[in-house]
Amino acid sequence: YFLLSNLSFVDICFTSTTIPKMLVNIQTQSQVITYEGCITQVYFFLLFVSLDDFFLTVMAYDRFVAICHPLHYTVIMNPRLCGLLLLVSWVMSALYSLLHSLMVLRLSFCTVLTIPHFFCELNQMIQLACSDTFSNNIMIYFSAGLLAALPLTGILYSYFKIVSCICEMSSAQGKYKAFSTCVSHISVVSLFYCTGLGVYLSSASSHSTHSSAVASVMYTVVTPMLNP
Repeated sequence: YFLLSNLSFVDICFTSTTIPKMLVNIQTQSQVITYEGCITQVYFFLLFVSLDDFFLTVMAYDRFVAICHPLHYTVIMNPRLCGLLLLVSWVMSALYSLLHSLMVLRLSFCTVLTIPHFFCELNQMIQLACSDTFSNNIMIYFSAGLLAALPLTGILYSYFKIVSCICEMSSAQGKYKAFSTCVSHISVVSLFYCTGLGVYLSSASSHSTHSSAVASVMYTVVTPMLNP
């Protein structure tokens, strides 16, 4: 419940960076945002999306310990380790979002811009810049690959060990119970990674802003809603 409460808090903050502004835009029929507001939205959006990424990884490890080492669970997943894992997640996410926000600040833009999205999405902002964006694009793909590869590797390894452990169980009821505890987490992880990576890795080859916006809705609205 400690991890679930933190995930819930991050999801509330995650959706609060984009959805309230979007609803105000729809209600007032005014889709204006200041430059400062846009940079602030980019920073907090990246902060909470990366926190979601890390928290899902920590929860996968938590389930691995609970299923594969149930008798040692309270010893391994003690409050100190949980606090340390969350602290590391916050620090890495803050540095990641700060790096991208500072790199956006060094770009020059025209006076009035139209962002074809429902929030200040990083890729869309970089594409609208008037100055050279080569270093920004390199950093996006490098950091997105790193941010996806390391946590995803941890999640896949945890579930590989979980499946191996479940297959060794003799009780059918025990297998069902173990699998059922992982279904919601696997669903959220799959939706989060497929839509999130699809937006960032396909932006260079695809020019469809509509499909990008729809995919963004999936991991900014639907995924947090599905989390417990």
